[in-house]
Amino acid sequence: MTALPWATEESGRALPPAVPAAGRAEGCLEDGEAFGAVFDAYFGEIHGYVAQRLGPDHAEDVVADTFLIAFRKRAQYDPARAGVRTWLYGIATKLVGRHRRLEARTLRALGRYGVDADAPGPEDGVAVRVSAQSLRPSLAAALAGLHQRDRDVVLLVALAGLSHEEVATALGIPYGTVGSRLNRARRKLRASLGGADPMRVLEEADHG
Repeated sequence: MTALPWATEESGRALPPAVPAAGRAEGCLEDGEAFGAVFDAYFGEIHGYVAQRLGPDHAEDVVADTFLIAFRKRAQYDPARAGVRTWLYGIATKLVGRHRRLEARTLRALGRYGVDADAPGPEDGVAVRVSAQSLRPSLAAALAGLHQRDRDVVLLVALAGLSHEEVATALGIPYGTVGSRLNRARRKLRASLGGADPMRVLEEADHG
């Protein structure tokens, strides 16, 4: 796991230092200790999002890289353009995109075998370790069939709970593009799910 410059290792997890309440305000990121409060506030949430997309085995490094990139670019962060949470989801999603083949393979395997521990081969067995084990095989298979760009938008809305405006900011795309990608993905997912509302199914999986 990538070493985080503001954190120490304890029981296998990087922990931020305690910081005064005044340092917890979003936008106060240039100070290393204040950034530790951001890490403390959002690590678990970002980790859960990445783990649902790539599985927990790969989530640790991706999330560590997410916060390392954020730390290095903290002076460039503009709170007038995006909240810290949206900014972090954008970084994490772009890093997940580097593993798009792994994500699609994981979803396809989950679609074929569910959470069957006897799924053949390491590439298929990775689905067993996906944290979102509540994903129905049909839903996993449907998500695997989406283009990466459409899947990013759907999962940022359904799993991260971002608004269309926040998704546009996180991904650096126009607001209207978010709507068009989401509508296209919904149509494809709805067809694969036999007419079920894909956003409702995803939300149930996330909370199940």
